[in-house]
Amino acid sequence: MYKKEFDNLLNQNKKFDAYMFYGQSTFLIDYYTNLVANSIATKEDIQRIYYDDYNFKYIKDQLLQSSLFSSNNLIIVKTEKKLPKTEVTELIHACNINPDSTIIFSCMNDADFKAMGGYFTTKTNSVSVRMFAPFTNEAIKLLENEAKKIGLEFDVSALNHLFFMHRQDLSLCFNDLKKLSVVDKRVTTSLVNSHCFGIGNVSFEDFLNDLIMGNDISEELQILLEEGMNEIYLLNQITSFVQQLFMISAYTRAFGAPNAKEILGFVPPKNIWEKKTKLAISIKPEIFQKMFEFLLNLELEIKSTRINKQNLFLQASLRKFTVMFR
Repeated sequence: MYKKEFDNLLNQNKKFDAYMFYGQSTFLIDYYTNLVANSIATKEDIQRIYYDDYNFKYIKDQLLQSSLFSSNNLIIVKTEKKLPKTEVTELIHACNINPDSTIIFSCMNDADFKAMGGYFTTKTNSVSVRMFAPFTNEAIKLLENEAKKIGLEFDVSALNHLFFMHRQDLSLCFNDLKKLSVVDKRVTTSLVNSHCFGIGNVSFEDFLNDLIMGNDISEELQILLEEGMNEIYLLNQITSFVQQLFMISAYTRAFGAPNAKEILGFVPPKNIWEKKTKLAISIKPEIFQKMFEFLLNLELEIKSTRINKQNLFLQASLRKFTVMFR
């Protein structure tokens, strides 16, 4: 299932014997793994098995045993490769047999796990959840929830600013929220600027604007990719940015002045919003359709074709994009 459906089950306090989290977003996989684990067991009752430490027999034996000191026995298995079906199903069955045991598979690679997700069924009271990169409004809501959880007073605009400062990297944002909690002040944009520092040598927001405006993005793009940004993630962020521009354009043409809260579900920093609305209004509606077609076809080609050098292919394709829609 997808995150939204799983969230509904969480809100209903639905418990499963076995969980599997996988997909594009490493952050959400970790976030939901810990969220579920902490809702079931205390820190002392959670056992974590990492990557090469995976041992099927040991884990099965642990799941079949009940603790003398606790009614909860939870094991988290973090893996980067698909596990054998017989082993996964036996581990799920062990949790079905022993009501004190729960297992969570935290799968850190989207490529090979779709088939494994099929091993989790309602019949065995198990669930697999596929995590996609969160939209901006979803990410901001996660930041708001975390800030409230650790007792921070905050301006939503400051969380937006932090999110864009870190190129929409929620892991870095969460780390900075912990750091800001020590300051013991209301989190404002100026406080974020004083105590937090963005990553990398390129503003991701400036890169997206330059791309759509048809400016030369060669140097920025090369730096982003050299710093380790994944090609598919980068492409998804570009598509999301174009989608936001389209929503702003459509709203403006239909209702007049654009309203950030109604369009995006949150209010970005003033300078970012002004630049984004100006850019959106300058693009004709039919151009948006061509942009979407180009980006979706590019994503399909990268995912379905064996391209030896995806990095170089993406750079060439995005340079073509800037020329086409200049």
